[in-house]
Amino acid sequence: MDPIARLQELMEAAALPSTSLELKRNEFLKTSGSIDTRLYYIDSGSLRIFFEDEFEEHTIRLGYTGNFIASLDSFISEKPSDLYIQAIKKCRVTAYKKKDYTAFLSASIEAKEIWNSVNEWLIYQQIEREKDILIQSPKARYKRVLERSPRLFQEIPLKYIASYLRMTPETLSRLRNS
Repeated sequence: MDPIARLQELMEAAALPSTSLELKRNEFLKTSGSIDTRLYYIDSGSLRIFFEDEFEEHTIRLGYTGNFIASLDSFISEKPSDLYIQAIKKCRVTAYKKKDYTAFLSASIEAKEIWNSVNEWLIYQQIEREKDILIQSPKARYKRVLERSPRLFQEIPLKYIASYLRMTPETLSRLRNS
């Protein structure tokens, strides 16, 4: 079984306190400058995490049905973050407070082991993405993300994938068509 699905199953079985939230397309779950110590399970739809500089938005994470998503910097530090979390499509998420989630992990060895493996995978993915952005050509970045996450292209509009890959939508479109 997929570790994320198993973790969510354990959370539901433990009746972990949660809140269900519905977001319209383009609605924000979190805005820059806010503290957000919630972990979100995406029941349906898709979201992105991004930050802005004076020139553009930079997408750093994408999530869709069956994924967890969080403003990890704020979740871990419990301090304000410059990240935004925005719905790409209409979505429904289940929100878990950090204190409830950490108590759940303390009470379940299996859940803690799964959470550790999910975090290890997340760190690995982040390192691979950083290598792609720093070293690879746009074509190589496109091929690598297609190999790692083919479902991404069914779930996420190209303009957000292009931002995630640090290229223009036009470049991504040319690469897909070649």
